[in-house]
Amino acid sequence: MNAPISAFHMHALLNPASTDPDPQETAEWRDAFAALVHTQGAERARQMLDELARVARERRIGWQPELATPYVNTIAVDQQPAFPGDLAVEERLASLMRWNALAMVVRANHSYGELGGHIASYASAADLFEVGFNHFFHAHNERHGGDLVFFQPHSSPGVYARAFLEGRLSEEDLAHYRQELTAPAFTEGKGARGLSSYPHPYLMPDFWQFPTGSMGIGPISSIYHARFMRYLTDRQLQDCASRKVWGVFGDGEMDEPESMSALTLAAREKLDNLVWVVNCNLQRLDGPVRGNGRIIDELEKLFAGAGWNVIKLVWGSDWDGLFARDTTGALARAFAHTVDGQMQTFAAKDGRFNRESFFGQDPELARLAQGMTDEQIDRLKRGGHDLVKIHAAYAAAAAHQGQPTVILAHTKKGYGMGAAGQGKMTTHSHKKFESADLIGFRNRFNLPLSDEQATSLAFYKPSEDSVEMRYLKEHRAALGGSMPRRETACEVVPKPELAAYAQFAVAAAGKEMSTTMAFVRMLGNLMKDKALGPRIVPIVADEARTFGMANLFKQVGIYSSVGQRYSPEDIDTILSYREATDGQILEEGISEAGAIASWTAAATSYSVHGLAMLPFYIYYSMFGFQRVGDAIWAAADQRARGFLLGATSGRTTLGGEGLQHQDGSSHLVAATIPNCKAYDPGFAGEMAVIVDAGIREMMVEQQDVFYYVTLMNENYAQPDVPAEAAADILRGCWRYEGWRDASAETGKTQVTLMGSGAILTEVVKAAQQLAAEGIAAEVISVTSWSELARDGQACEARALRGEQADTPFIAQQLAASSGPIVAATDYVRAVPESVRAFLPEGRRYLTLGTDGFGRSDTRAALRDFFGVDAASIVRAAKHALR
Repeated sequence: MNAPISAFHMHALLNPASTDPDPQETAEWRDAFAALVHTQGAERARQMLDELARVARERRIGWQPELATPYVNTIAVDQQPAFPGDLAVEERLASLMRWNALAMVVRANHSYGELGGHIASYASAADLFEVGFNHFFHAHNERHGGDLVFFQPHSSPGVYARAFLEGRLSEEDLAHYRQELTAPAFTEGKGARGLSSYPHPYLMPDFWQFPTGSMGIGPISSIYHARFMRYLTDRQLQDCASRKVWGVFGDGEMDEPESMSALTLAAREKLDNLVWVVNCNLQRLDGPVRGNGRIIDELEKLFAGAGWNVIKLVWGSDWDGLFARDTTGALARAFAHTVDGQMQTFAAKDGRFNRESFFGQDPELARLAQGMTDEQIDRLKRGGHDLVKIHAAYAAAAAHQGQPTVILAHTKKGYGMGAAGQGKMTTHSHKKFESADLIGFRNRFNLPLSDEQATSLAFYKPSEDSVEMRYLKEHRAALGGSMPRRETACEVVPKPELAAYAQFAVAAAGKEMSTTMAFVRMLGNLMKDKALGPRIVPIVADEARTFGMANLFKQVGIYSSVGQRYSPEDIDTILSYREATDGQILEEGISEAGAIASWTAAATSYSVHGLAMLPFYIYYSMFGFQRVGDAIWAAADQRARGFLLGATSGRTTLGGEGLQHQDGSSHLVAATIPNCKAYDPGFAGEMAVIVDAGIREMMVEQQDVFYYVTLMNENYAQPDVPAEAAADILRGCWRYEGWRDASAETGKTQVTLMGSGAILTEVVKAAQQLAAEGIAAEVISVTSWSELARDGQACEARALRGEQADTPFIAQQLAASSGPIVAATDYVRAVPESVRAFLPEGRRYLTLGTDGFGRSDTRAALRDFFGVDAASIVRAAKHALR
């Protein structure tokens, strides 16, 4: 703390003696403890407190220590390390970043008012960023693996502003902020690039590493990336011991469930490679984060209770003298009773108002402010705007061992924007300035701009040989170079031949199995491959036994940073539960959000760590795109490579579970993600062909795609899948002839039946029933409705551009047949409806699906209820023929 008052004296001052029945005895205890600290040191003092707490628990007196500490800095003045940089130069650089970020946003909105953009968030976080860039954030080079930094998304203009000074972005690039389609790089293929609104690796693949624009995704992702680095180290795949994960997030963002959901995992895993900096500017989009409370106090309790190391960075160096003179604790008492809503009012007002309203609360505070001018009061900094205090907090966080650390940094939203926006309710959306406001901003930060340059929003870059530019580049060179910087170079991982691990599936010869069973067997075989096997990351959300993966427990083990400290009750069985420090399976407990974050960490390892990994995350299909769809979208933005396996898929395959567990829409959502290839195979052989192609695309060809493959838990006879069908399977459908027998060739009329996934077997039964009634049928096994639709859309787009017209693949496949077409799936009808526009002209098209809510019953009853069983398909075919 900054004050010379000790913690226990501070507590006494904040809790008046009127509540104490014996103040003298209390003082004696206090003095005794002070003497212990003085003579025996902090370690002995902690031991004594632990012993007293133990005695209190034994006596059941119902006491536990407060998790919140006084509203002052955690790091005392005498504990601050010497600032290692040139304070004046760094302050000038931070001011330049602020100006160029402001100019970028305001210029864009002067020209195009609808573009939006944010100034106030970066204005509050600029110093937090700059200390990291100048002293802590390591880039990847030959000496250091590189730190991972998750940037507060609304502050992206500040990151662009720094890249401009570093020479990575041009003035013209900055002039095309949020203008990605009109930038010359897009329209002409060269010149200025458009800058994305927030960190988007998909749009700026050489720049941003992590997408954080959807609130809450960045925080949870940072935790699982930190844990994945430990996983790589423990499995001896890559040494990540010297690398840190830094996350700069907003206090309002902490309300998101994803932000908070994995805090205990970070503490349980002792992720001291993780540092969060929560920018507590006390204001979210519409107003105060906690108008009637204090968000820093609330977050301190939350993080401390979860087991994190908490560093409060509340007040700047200007307050040190005030605390030193405050022998009565008046400041701490005043802060203890000042809620955030009032603190924001203080931020929005000038020094005179604060003298009267804050320091004028009582004579003791007034005496502290004596001798200070209104301007000095106005310039009293909060801790998150003081480079010296920030450096001290970062250094302590980086050195801390055994726990993740959170720095709660007190800032002002819109810092330096003055009457135009500092601390105002409308600050978040503020993006336009009058001339007087711009000149005021220039004056506030002593910027080397003329009135004309300020009012015209001219970008400013010092000369290359200036002190500022040399300082900036030297410090980044010492930390490995510029960042953020996304790299994709990684070695190719060879793929085993399909027959080596999936011959049993493509040549099944009628053997009964579910596609889930076939996948698990394939996965086990793949993990035995010397090249690919170690790179595979199986991920489950506490459902490994459900999906028949228990045999992998002993084979490869479940990852645990501490190994297995117990003897499992099933230790003598062949499927016993085994945890190990080099375990390969990531068993994430009942947390789909955590599992998808783990999957993303592994699926982007090729770019984050230069090490290609191949994650397979298997889960109840209903709990994928519906539950964590936003996280999957963020993974797509990050150009993830891996497999998502939607098991027990469809609305009727998981009979008894009912409405909440039965998936009828995941393929609809998956189709909306451009780099997701979604397949719904009905046969194990089809699934094998698809997985094999995915491995080739992602690990050998290194394409930025990921696969969503749905699996069923229904056992039925699996046919052989001919090798010549593979290309059609991957394009989305193929003509399945395996169902035919002699009686099927005598039909007089014809109908085409299309089916996928769990309903393909019903389609085959329907074709057999129709054949028995003299109605010839063709069976088209659809492996991917979305790939067929995309192909059709691409053909249509080429035609609209006047290019040579192609025939959609689905139309080519149906050209050999005639008559009406009936399509049936275990998904909502919108899924098969997606290909209607690309069918041969003049063919009637009837779709059957599982629209509505699910039910609990047998598969047969459910398929009859939704009208997707063989009998319903037969009726639909006869109706279409009429």
